[in-house]
Amino acid sequence: MKKMLGAAVVAVLVCFAPSTVLAKVSLPKVIGSHMVLQRDVPLVIWGWAEKGEGVTVALDGHNKAEAKADDKGAWRVTLKPVKADGKAHKLVVTGDAGGGSKIELVDILIGDVWVGSGQSNMSWHLAATERGAQFIRAANYPNIRLLQVANIKQGAPARDIKGAWRRCAPNTVPTFSGVLYQYGRYLHNELKVPIGLINSSWGGSFIESWVVRGDMYNGMIAPLMPFPIRGVIWYQGEANAIGHNGFAYFGKTKALIEGWRKGWGIDFPFYLVQIAPCSEWYAPGQLPALWEAQVACLNIPKTGMAVATDIVHDIKDVHPRNKHDVGKRLALWALAKTYGKRGLVYSGPLYKSMKMEGKKIRISFAHTGGGLKSRDGKPLSEFQIAGADGKFVPAKATVDGKTVVVESDKVASPTQVRFGWHKTANPNLMNKEGLPASPFRTNGWRGGTGETSGRKSTPKLGK
Repeated sequence: MKKMLGAAVVAVLVCFAPSTVLAKVSLPKVIGSHMVLQRDVPLVIWGWAEKGEGVTVALDGHNKAEAKADDKGAWRVTLKPVKADGKAHKLVVTGDAGGGSKIELVDILIGDVWVGSGQSNMSWHLAATERGAQFIRAANYPNIRLLQVANIKQGAPARDIKGAWRRCAPNTVPTFSGVLYQYGRYLHNELKVPIGLINSSWGGSFIESWVVRGDMYNGMIAPLMPFPIRGVIWYQGEANAIGHNGFAYFGKTKALIEGWRKGWGIDFPFYLVQIAPCSEWYAPGQLPALWEAQVACLNIPKTGMAVATDIVHDIKDVHPRNKHDVGKRLALWALAKTYGKRGLVYSGPLYKSMKMEGKKIRISFAHTGGGLKSRDGKPLSEFQIAGADGKFVPAKATVDGKTVVVESDKVASPTQVRFGWHKTANPNLMNKEGLPASPFRTNGWRGGTGETSGRKSTPKLGK
């Protein structure tokens, strides 16, 4: 009798199990409770269900959309744009097969979502940064949300990531990206809107791994698409400078930016960090060439660059511990270019042009702000000058209004200048707002100034 009952139970389970399992609606990890949804843009929500199953998605019960799962069980809907209101929202996803299945996501905020990517200086934990303990104690920001993407390499675009959204608090932020947290904290305090931060970075990675069809792109970026975002910050290049990329880094960065924008269907802003000097990692000439490539990225629309030549305390260490100034400098670009804050000095001096004046050369800059000055009150450092023979010698450099005049008694007819043009450079030129000048050379310079590259815009989603 017991055997007969057991067989009957098994038979019932067999009959009902397939429909129960197949009908279960699921979502990618980037869509979850405690997330931030991007304000003011159509909200793309996607996931998986049984083939042909009808799915209904509702935000707060009234912003609704329906779809049917395709032959592979994938579905996708687009909800109407929502404005940031400081309130917690609920998202409900319901499937209609097998009696229906439901997912309820809670504690959702509407604000701006930023992705941080790159190598170890982006992934560097807040706890290991300068004044890290102080920042951690003060990290009570319930309207900042954090998503840490697990390190995964894939040969083809992955369907999903590993990770979960968490509220920013002293117990959740210590192992999160220091730069990305500082960036988000600064934006949140200035804009007074919720900020979602997605850290998808990997120490020691080359930029080639992050471009479309790269293994880290496949495992850690592609699965985030098409989750609506406001933009991207990028801190990478050390591995490529070691790898003798030089100016070729520009083309690779351009390919990455264009590929990510196409994949997301959003013409988002992209703000990068110009990597810091270091004595131990780079072959002669490689770091200055990569710096020039990074400045050249400012010729790409909607880009910006934070300079980090002044934050190095240990020239042998490729990981400057000061991540709060880097995060703030990136945020200044965003506030000025993405959010349209007027009257804001958002960059340090960037080389613009030169003019030969007899035995002197006058250098003009973009982003001089309230004027130029020496960071430490000492004479301007790291300037060199040369004639037609290309033999550079140390030069005297003097601030003259919003220009710098460069000269040397050893060069009677100068034709070119360079500034901070070596891997251990620690120049002291800055504007009066405290933002450092970027290294440059006048001969054959290909860098941009970013004065028009980051125009304010509202991201538009592709189909």
